Amino acid sequence: MPDLQKKPTLSSHLWVIYLLSIILLGVTWYFQWVLGLIMTLFLAASFYYSVRTERTLLNKAEEYISTLSHRIKKVGEEALLEMPFGIVLYNEDYKIEWANPYMNRFSKEDDPIVGDSLNILSEELIPMIKENKSDVWYEIDGYKFQTTIKKEERLLYFFDRTQQAELQTLYHNEQTVLAIIFLDNYEEITQNMDDTLKSQLNSQVTSLLNNWAHNNGLYLKRTSQERFLAVGTKEILQQLEKVKFDILDEVRELNGEQSNPLTLSIGIGLGNVDLPVLGELAQSSLDLALGRGGDQVAIKDEEGKVRFYGGKTNPMEKRTRVRARVISHALKELVMVSDNVIIMGHKSPDMDSLGAAIGILNIAKSNNVEGHIVFDPDDMDTGVYRLVEAIREDEELWQHFIDPEEAKAITGDRSLVVVVDTHRPSMVASESLLKQTEYKVVIDHHRRGEEFIDNPTLVYMEPYASSTAELVTELLEYQPKGLKLKMLEATALLSGIIVDTKSFTLRTGSRTFDAASYLRSKGADTVLVQQFMKEDIDLYVKRSKLIERTRIYNDNIAISKAEPGQTYGPVLIAQAADTLLTLTGIRASFVISEREDGRIGISARSLGEVNVQVIMEKMNGGGHLTNAATQIEDTTIDDAEGLLKDILDDYYEGRESE
Repeated sequence: MPDLQKKPTLSSHLWVIYLLSIILLGVTWYFQWVLGLIMTLFLAASFYYSVRTERTLLNKAEEYISTLSHRIKKVGEEALLEMPFGIVLYNEDYKIEWANPYMNRFSKEDDPIVGDSLNILSEELIPMIKENKSDVWYEIDGYKFQTTIKKEERLLYFFDRTQQAELQTLYHNEQTVLAIIFLDNYEEITQNMDDTLKSQLNSQVTSLLNNWAHNNGLYLKRTSQERFLAVGTKEILQQLEKVKFDILDEVRELNGEQSNPLTLSIGIGLGNVDLPVLGELAQSSLDLALGRGGDQVAIKDEEGKVRFYGGKTNPMEKRTRVRARVISHALKELVMVSDNVIIMGHKSPDMDSLGAAIGILNIAKSNNVEGHIVFDPDDMDTGVYRLVEAIREDEELWQHFIDPEEAKAITGDRSLVVVVDTHRPSMVASESLLKQTEYKVVIDHHRRGEEFIDNPTLVYMEPYASSTAELVTELLEYQPKGLKLKMLEATALLSGIIVDTKSFTLRTGSRTFDAASYLRSKGADTVLVQQFMKEDIDLYVKRSKLIERTRIYNDNIAISKAEPGQTYGPVLIAQAADTLLTLTGIRASFVISEREDGRIGISARSLGEVNVQVIMEKMNGGGHLTNAATQIEDTTIDDAEGLLKDILDDYYEGRESE
């Protein structure tokens, strides 16, 4: 900026012109004094005008610069004090030294916030500064701020992002959600109805669902007798989740007087994805809900995370064997085009897993294809010890049992891997075998969980079934009759059914007895089954000690916690849970103990009123509505008990609010 105190002078180029003019004027005076006089007067007038003009211009420039400087100073002050974002300076003790007027609106009193701790704005600020964070979001009095932290300058900038957050929330809430609604057992319930009752039921269901959709702002369209399509938003979905999809209860109560009420399953897809992908997520969710037995809602987002609601009823037994016959023929075709069949159950196989594997081995042999059962002698539960010893004595049958390493060596691209009694890859006897071939079959009676074997060629999952042995027995009935089922094989299958049904007392349907009858006709020895199921007195005493430590929780929940340092096998704690369920007034039982592998095991049982599968899934486990378990790592037995009680409290709170 120029020195405003310096007097204005003529420009240097004007001085040069005037100097030359004076020299020329002197010459003119010497030769023509009259002309010189005239020129002198003209030069004097010109000099006076030039000086006056330049001085006027300099004065105007000085005035303009002075005015501009004042305006800049004023704008700077206003920008600092009245700008629409906050500025705070704080000292080493995190107390506010200075704040622009914008921040005074957040003072809890009329006094300015200078001198107060940063906690007056938010108790989150000081910890964030100490953690060397440079940019954080938090809320002050309903305003959402993005805060930039300059720790070295002890300076904070507060940018109001409330409107931006509201727009983000609005965008989040308005995301499209697709739902596929399916009437689980519509066909079974209506097959014996006359047209009048069937029409009445259709009208009731349609009216109920239309009212539900209207009240919640959903678009609903019936696409078939059993299927509806609903379109809504994420905000609507959140409202439905708050009431835990009470529409499931309303549909179930439509014909509650029947022994098998109508139930509903809903598959929902959500996320910031294209509509075709959203539809695939909805269909995948529905498949998952139906695979878990129906009467529930499955919600899946674009990341594959799944949430479940409902699942209060036991799945209804199918009254037709059409699906079993179709699956049996499909399995036969797969076996016949395979080089060999590799069969495996879950780790630490039980009677059901081992019996079902032997049944699939018989199917392979019936179609003249080499079959092998993956069996690790070092991972054998005591509950199947006597059955394994009987198999060892049968050399023809025992030669088909191989360890996981041998299985890897003979499994190729054209091998067929059949997984029985589980669908979770982390639970199979040898997970690496699943990656050695594209042809995989899953046969299971458990409710489907989030974890599932990738790209199976054939899936036969029926949660209504008592056991996988029952499913495999039905498949055997439609296989070629050239190879007779041996007595030991039939007995192993029957053992699986008897163990899983607790001697035909739990999860038993008419087809369970049909399968048992078929096996009995093939030579299954019930006395030998009892021999397999016998236990040592030491195990009986250990189980009794577990039962002795039982405490009643919430009036009807039995929880037994083993002594710290005492380890128990999964079969023993499962047997203890079964025993507790027989006590008067007990609706569900849980047995907690340490395992030899260092994890905490929990076995859960119920009579159907309490969905122990949902409870165990919240602890990274799974199973059935009445039969579930989990194993927890990096925890103590006391912490596991505390977590279980918290989940039970949430479960009962949710049921009471429904």
